[in-house]
Amino acid sequence: MKITLAQLNQTIGSFDCIRDSILWAIDEARSQGSDLVVFPELAVCGYPPRDLLLVEGFVQKCAQTAKEIGEHHTDGIAMILGTPLPVQGGIANSLVVYQNGELLGYHDKRLLPTYDVFDEDRYFEPGHKARVIEIAGEKIGLAICEDLWRGSDAGFSSKYDDEPDHVAELVTHGATIIVAPSASPFVLGKDDKHQSILRGHATRFKIPVVSVNQVGGNDDLVFAGNSSIIAPDGSTIARCKSFDEDLQTIDLDTAQPIEVRAPASERQLVDALTLGVRDYVQKCGFSRACIGLSGGIDSAIVATIAVRALGADNVIGASMPGVFSSEGSKSDAFDLAKNLGIRCISLPIMDGFDALSGTLNNGFAELNQSALGETLPDITQENLQSRIRGTMMMALSNRTGALVLTTGNKSELAVGYCTLYGDMNGGLAVIADLPKTMVFRACRYLNEHAAELGYPCPPIPENTITKPPSAELAPGQLDSDSLPPYEILDEIVERHIEKLQSAATIIEQTRFNPETVRRICRLIDRNEYKRQQMAVGLKVTSVAFGAGRRMPIAQRFTR
Repeated sequence: MKITLAQLNQTIGSFDCIRDSILWAIDEARSQGSDLVVFPELAVCGYPPRDLLLVEGFVQKCAQTAKEIGEHHTDGIAMILGTPLPVQGGIANSLVVYQNGELLGYHDKRLLPTYDVFDEDRYFEPGHKARVIEIAGEKIGLAICEDLWRGSDAGFSSKYDDEPDHVAELVTHGATIIVAPSASPFVLGKDDKHQSILRGHATRFKIPVVSVNQVGGNDDLVFAGNSSIIAPDGSTIARCKSFDEDLQTIDLDTAQPIEVRAPASERQLVDALTLGVRDYVQKCGFSRACIGLSGGIDSAIVATIAVRALGADNVIGASMPGVFSSEGSKSDAFDLAKNLGIRCISLPIMDGFDALSGTLNNGFAELNQSALGETLPDITQENLQSRIRGTMMMALSNRTGALVLTTGNKSELAVGYCTLYGDMNGGLAVIADLPKTMVFRACRYLNEHAAELGYPCPPIPENTITKPPSAELAPGQLDSDSLPPYEILDEIVERHIEKLQSAATIIEQTRFNPETVRRICRLIDRNEYKRQQMAVGLKVTSVAFGAGRRMPIAQRFTR
């Protein structure tokens, strides 16, 4: 039997474009002599459609599109297509199976994930039947995403302890092949877990397992693809590209094992962020991006990723030196721009800062408040500089039509070292889920593999990587003045946010300075109000600041 894996990148709700890409894939599969072409979960509309599923006419349009494709474009081939379908009591996350214009059957997703970024029981009614459909002499057992993973790829397997083993039921019903379309977002380390789960099913039941995953960026989520076929002996006999559309036809009877080498985690991060930026910018109707270049490592990695995603001609840099900006930082910003081949304009903020300071100081005097900079540190003075820069970037965006990419990393956002309506201004927070230590690792990787990644030279100036991090908002300011070393900070952040550990547990398990741990945990908890006003941030870790983390702002529980 020949099976085609159609790993597509869909813009949610773009029905005409989606239909065209599905028809193209069917034609390609047919021309390659394929018996069956398999598309990802909810491929007819893209995943996740979220509340579009509740909008009048949306589900009906999905069902109509799937029916039209199945009835008029499946001559000589079978198709498994993911689509929402209206069912009694609501909507189902379904697969429809067509061959030669006839509906052979359907499957409604049985396990609906409700954790992290998933909220499927908000929209869907669960299926209750194991579905096996005969195609080309093989009995195809149908599953959708979580039906196969059972939460074990994300640490939530206990949610399904009382649920029947769906794959085992399919085998009991005679399945000779398991086919499981999915839309599983990228998280560092998840692909290894997926491959292990697929091998487990294949070797346990001695049948091939086919997994076809969505690829592309949709809002905060990035989908890596990596669609696979695992043979009964656990070997991989098909593997689609990572972070790119792909179409592969495999003859199950003659396919040979292939070697799959997992790329370095830094490469996966670079590829995920590249795809996330490209798709967010373009799917939202933009073609260009602009970035404030401070000479620091965060803006450097964001600009470097943006160039790889959009091309140098579509990225604008802006150097916005202030009173406390060092000459090295200014030169580093322009050296970065030169290495990347992007235009970088200079927008000094000193005049605006002086003018606003004068106006504010007059008002402060009337309130018997001290003047800006009269006593240091002065958070008001520091934030004013950031907000001037944020205003400049938004004006640049308005004038050029370029989307502002923000440059805050996860470590800073966690403890609130970011300024609302200042450096947080923008449309996409590219590295909001990268801790500072991970930013350093990724930057070194970008420089060491510059040619392989498509850059004419190592893009990030060495001084940007090696100099002590600083916001340069006060005389001689360094991040280390008020934060612990990033190796310590990032471990506290990971434990408190991703593992939900209390300060007491972190202190016990790490032996870090107790007051440091308690202070960082307090900062994390009390800065939720900032993070809930930040730009959409690309998710790459198990818990990101976004849809998958829902902490109240006004609360006084101390962990």
